[in-house]
Amino acid sequence: MRVLFVTGGGQATVFSLAPLATALRGAGHEIFMAANSDLMSATEAAAIPAVSTTDLPIRHFISQDRQGRPVPPPLDAGVTEQGVFTGRWFGRMAAASLGVLKEFTAAWRPDVVVGGTMTYAAPLLARHLGVPWVRLAWDAIDATHVHPGADEELQPELSELGLAHLPEPDLFIDVCPPSLRPAAARPASPMRYVPANRQRQLEPWMYTRGDRRRICLTAGSQVTRDGHHKLFEFLTRTVAELAPLDAEVLIAAPDGLAADLREACGDVRAGWFPLDVVAPTCDLLVHHGGGVTSLTGMYFGTPQVIVPGAEMLADAAERLAGYGAAVTLKTGEDAPDAVGAACREAVSDVSYVTRAQALRDEITAMPSPNQMVGALAALAHR
Repeated sequence: MRVLFVTGGGQATVFSLAPLATALRGAGHEIFMAANSDLMSATEAAAIPAVSTTDLPIRHFISQDRQGRPVPPPLDAGVTEQGVFTGRWFGRMAAASLGVLKEFTAAWRPDVVVGGTMTYAAPLLARHLGVPWVRLAWDAIDATHVHPGADEELQPELSELGLAHLPEPDLFIDVCPPSLRPAAARPASPMRYVPANRQRQLEPWMYTRGDRRRICLTAGSQVTRDGHHKLFEFLTRTVAELAPLDAEVLIAAPDGLAADLREACGDVRAGWFPLDVVAPTCDLLVHHGGGVTSLTGMYFGTPQVIVPGAEMLADAAERLAGYGAAVTLKTGEDAPDAVGAACREAVSDVSYVTRAQALRDEITAMPSPNQMVGALAALAHR
């Protein structure tokens, strides 16, 4: 069986699909991945053969429409407007990718196409080829409010296929733990989330811990001092608010920011390190609501404090808090000491550990990527 994985966006979109791709290859199937050129180094790190779908950077699709006109981001808008905006720019990236994908699959025809949550080129390509397609969730964030924006953006491509809307997947694989799925979520085949990310030579501090409480803080891989300066300020402000806890603080951030963070924050370890190695050693994970970051904390049973960086991330964070495994603040919460107070609550109340470990056990009981191989084979041969 040949399986083509189509993804795109940030590096997390590659590593979220990598465990299933690796399981298929381990079972003797042929796999390729297609993604925007910015992600080729991530596919190499995941040891997955890959082709580039577009040389245009993500910011191109986010910031302008197909005619090159500026598209202002709805920074202060509600969930619906943010969702439509996101669906439209993912749709523009899908449209830009289709030509390369059609050319590639003319030479290497897949039996099944697997696409990430918002990889809208996957269903379009699968319909063009007449093969089944699978939607594999990147994370536990519900994207149903995003898809309508893609339907709007992709009307020219849909019309060519005689479609009014993007087709539903032949199989939806969801990594969201059953207890956290929205009540109205569409039926899905559950699969265990498995952390995967770039690795590096390990140092003892990454996999061991000292006598002090350990807290890991991150704002994702896109944080900078310029374009995403609010995330940088979130990191430095939170470190100051954590001081009363006398904890060892780790800041997971791009290596290019490490020196600035150490200068601003003092006695912290800062820079890039593999979160799947460090998270099991931590008492608390503090972050901006990124889906992969959240799931990594859930996988290891680590309590979390979440300040969603956008309204569309808030629902998943609130469901995790409702389960009892996290404290979630309002999007962009900047009241003095709000994050510090949430962290003190999370580490002082043992119930957060208990609930986080219960969620970890639930994830462990979900079918592994290896167990999903048969489902894809059945699709290919139906």
